[in-house]
Amino acid sequence: MNRLDKPQLFRAIVIFIGIIGIFADADDTQMAQQFLTDIRTQAEVAEKARSTAVEGSDGWLFFAPELRHLSVGRFWGDAATKVSRALNPEHADPLPAILDFKAQLDKVGIELILVPVPAKATIYPEKISDQTAVPSRVDRNHLEFYDLLRKQGVNVLDLTPFFIQHRFTKAEPIYCEQDTHWSGYGCILAAQAIAEAIGDRPWLTEVEKRDYQAEMRIVEITGDLWKALGEENLPKEQLQLTFVRERTADGTCPVAPWRESPIVLLGDSHNLVFHSGNDMHSLGAGLPDHLAHRIGFPVDLVAVRGSGATPSRLSLFRRRDNMRGKRLVIWCFSVREFTEGQGWRKVPVIR
Repeated sequence: MNRLDKPQLFRAIVIFIGIIGIFADADDTQMAQQFLTDIRTQAEVAEKARSTAVEGSDGWLFFAPELRHLSVGRFWGDAATKVSRALNPEHADPLPAILDFKAQLDKVGIELILVPVPAKATIYPEKISDQTAVPSRVDRNHLEFYDLLRKQGVNVLDLTPFFIQHRFTKAEPIYCEQDTHWSGYGCILAAQAIAEAIGDRPWLTEVEKRDYQAEMRIVEITGDLWKALGEENLPKEQLQLTFVRERTADGTCPVAPWRESPIVLLGDSHNLVFHSGNDMHSLGAGLPDHLAHRIGFPVDLVAVRGSGATPSRLSLFRRRDNMRGKRLVIWCFSVREFTEGQGWRKVPVIR
C-alpha cells in the first residue's frame, strides 16, 4: 500500500474536516428548523387560547408573540407583508425605516449603534423545546438581516453570541423566567457590550465624569408573563439586582437620565425595566444605570413601553431640536419588533 506523503495527507485531512463540517451544518440546520416549527405551533396554540404566556420547562415562561417572530422566517423585503403584524402593509418592512434613520443621523454627524435584544428562546432554546439542547443560532434570519444592514453601513451590535457565551456563567439567567425582559444580569452584560462598542471615542474626553457606587439586593418581581399565565399560586420570581447610585456632595441618589448627554439610549421597555420603577419592577438597576456606571456619565433616555420601533422615534421627533449636541444613538429594542410591533414608519427626526 502506498503511503501518503505529507502534502497529500494534509489535503486528505482538510477534505475530511470539510465533509464533517458539511454534515454538522446540515444537522444544525435541521435541528434549528425543527425547533422553529415547534415554537410556532406553541405560539399558535397560545394565540387560539388568547394567551400571551407559553409555559416552558423548569418554570420558565415565554412570550407567544416573540416565539411567533422567531418562527416566521425572513421579515424584510418582499416577505415583510406576509409575516408582519403591522396594520399598514407599507410599514411592514423594517429595513427602509432603519436605513432612513441612519441617513438622517449621518447628515448631522451622529453615529448609530443598533442593538436588537435577542429573544429569550434564542439564548435558552432548551427551556421551550426538546428539539434542541444546545445554544446554537436558531435565529438565522436575524444573522442574515444584520449582515444586510452592515452592508448598508449600519453598525449592528449582535448581543446573541455574547449572551450564549455567558448564559450559564452565573447562578442567575440572563433573562427573567416569568417576564418578557432580560434580567438584572442581562442588563449588566448588555451595558458591558455596549460600553465596549462605544470604546474610547475622542469626544468622550470632553464629558465630565461622575462617580457611582453599586450594591446588590434580592428583589421579588411580579413578571408580566406571571400575570398573563393567571396562576396566582405559582411562586413569584426572585432576582439578584445590582443597584447603581451616583455619589454627590449631598450623598447618593439614583441615576437620572441627562437630557444634555451626548449619548441617546433609544428604544423599548428593555431600556426601562429595573430602571424606572413601578411596573418596571425596580428603580436604579436597569440598562441606563449600568451603562452610566460603565461610561462615567448618564445617557439621555428616550424609551417607551411597548414598541421601540416607530413610537420611540416619534418621541425624538416631538422634541424638534434636530438632536442638537448628540454624538451617538444607541437604538435598543426587542427583536420581536421586526414583525410584532406597530410597524416601521419613516419619521423625520432631523429636519
